[in-house]
Amino acid sequence: MNMAKRIGLFVGVNLLIVLTITTVTSFLGIQPYLSNRGIDLQALALFCLLWGFGGAFISLAISKITAKWMMGIKVIDPMTRDPNERWLVDRVHAHAKGAKLPAMPEVGIYDSDEVNAFATGPTKARSLVAVSSGLLRLMNKDEADGVLGHEVAHIANGDMVTMTLVQGVVNAFVMFFARIIAWSVSQFVDERMRHWVHFGAVILFEIGGALNRLRDEHSPVGNRDARYVLNLAGSWEQASEDRANIEWAREAWNDMKSFSTGGTYINFLTEDEGPERTEAALGKGLQRLAQVKARWDPQNVFRTNRNIKPA
Repeated sequence: MNMAKRIGLFVGVNLLIVLTITTVTSFLGIQPYLSNRGIDLQALALFCLLWGFGGAFISLAISKITAKWMMGIKVIDPMTRDPNERWLVDRVHAHAKGAKLPAMPEVGIYDSDEVNAFATGPTKARSLVAVSSGLLRLMNKDEADGVLGHEVAHIANGDMVTMTLVQGVVNAFVMFFARIIAWSVSQFVDERMRHWVHFGAVILFEIGGALNRLRDEHSPVGNRDARYVLNLAGSWEQASEDRANIEWAREAWNDMKSFSTGGTYINFLTEDEGPERTEAALGKGLQRLAQVKARWDPQNVFRTNRNIKPA
């Protein structure tokens, strides 16, 4: 399975986990941990425990199926007649019987040049041992058998559950203390900024390379003389916070204007900025793009986002 599919599955699974926990939180009626009176430590602890352990145990529950999807594991039929696959299944099952597992693990192979193997699954009765094709190719049978025994030992010792508990504790503690620290910091900033302090960002990008080396005539890209791009981003949850957050962003920009070339990056423009800001982003390239627009879209059909009118 290629990397794009793995990333897609990873993102999809995590979104489903977030949706599940959000639904459970709503169903249980867990109250927000922030209020006008401050931070409710009991509500915060419950929130962090639910998210920390909930995410860890949901991941454990679906670990076997997600491993198959993300690693492209081919599960071997226990009745296979292929001699190499037969040996692999027999050795895993022999180790499992020796460890007195309640059920035989599934055995699979995935395509990878890495010398690797792993065990996963939510319980000792629902487990999987997978090995890479690289391991089977580069190790002899005695070496591979030792690796298989090691992976079965993980299942027998309940290591997956142990690591899930550890991960749940770590998740909960990190979330708990991170939110206490963020709330504490918010008490020392301007009153208008307290509600968005968790969401504001000031990002400074260093640019260079071909953008700065090429001449303006090369392509319709503006601000080739710029060395940095500054992005001031604010996001918030409550409509009552609109004014304070918008004012902060605009005041921050006004404070930084004296250091600016006057240019901008077109993807950073907001809906309330006029056509002069489009010109500031594209510079001399705007005229060339307007000529292209006149040739291919003289009626200005494509006019959403930052519109360039036909010349």
